[in-house]
Amino acid sequence: MDTSRTDAYLLRIGAERPAAPTSAALRDLHLAHLHTVPFENLAVHAGVEVDLVEEDLVAKVVDGRRGGFCYELNGAFAALLTALGFEVDLLQASVYQGDRLGIPYDHMALRVRTVDGGDWLADVGFGRHSHHPLAAAERGDQSDPAGTFRVAETPAGDLRVLMGGEPQYLLDPRPRALADFSGGAWYHRTSPKSHFTRSLVCSILTDTGRTTLSGSKLTVTPLDGEPQVTELGTEAEVLEAYATHFGIALDEVPRLAEPVQVGGR
Repeated sequence: MDTSRTDAYLLRIGAERPAAPTSAALRDLHLAHLHTVPFENLAVHAGVEVDLVEEDLVAKVVDGRRGGFCYELNGAFAALLTALGFEVDLLQASVYQGDRLGIPYDHMALRVRTVDGGDWLADVGFGRHSHHPLAAAERGDQSDPAGTFRVAETPAGDLRVLMGGEPQYLLDPRPRALADFSGGAWYHRTSPKSHFTRSLVCSILTDTGRTTLSGSKLTVTPLDGEPQVTELGTEAEVLEAYATHFGIALDEVPRLAEPVQVGGR
């Protein structure tokens, strides 16, 4: 991205251009992104293909003022960080589903190196997760506003990321290219086994917790407290909720779509 495009991205997330690619700057950018760009899968149900091209991912976030799921959000964030001078690797992960692991390239996360010597795991595309980047080399508990996290190395050299003692995903530390995630994005856009094709979700971190809209159900979850659930009664209320809570202007209410089954899958 050139300077003007980078500035437009920073304006989108309400962040200042950092003087240097430091660990503190990464932390600020990470939190700003989570507060302004929602985790959402509405495009999946609109039949829109997920195009893993850097320029298109940035355009969706910056020009379209939309969010996305992991490949889109972390792909765009990686472009921003690279433009600001950070060293960024794309890492593939399999997500835990109870005791089982999902498919390879189930998830994309980022390893970011800063000029003050830190290696960090950044992830703005996993929904409810850490607010701040996690120290990649730290093997003890890491305290975060979202809870307690741990990065544990497996005998095979992979990294298991845990939240509250529960495994979230298993990271392969070898760098990947953006195009390598196309298969995972296709699976989650088309397979009836993907949780993205089985539900509508739009979720964002707020100063006081998290706000999530799933269909017509609006859930406001405080950082410390019980979720407050409101069933929105009209389509106008749903459209207003998208605009008010997530900054997404829609002409019609998103509908749950039937997943496209290709090649017998």
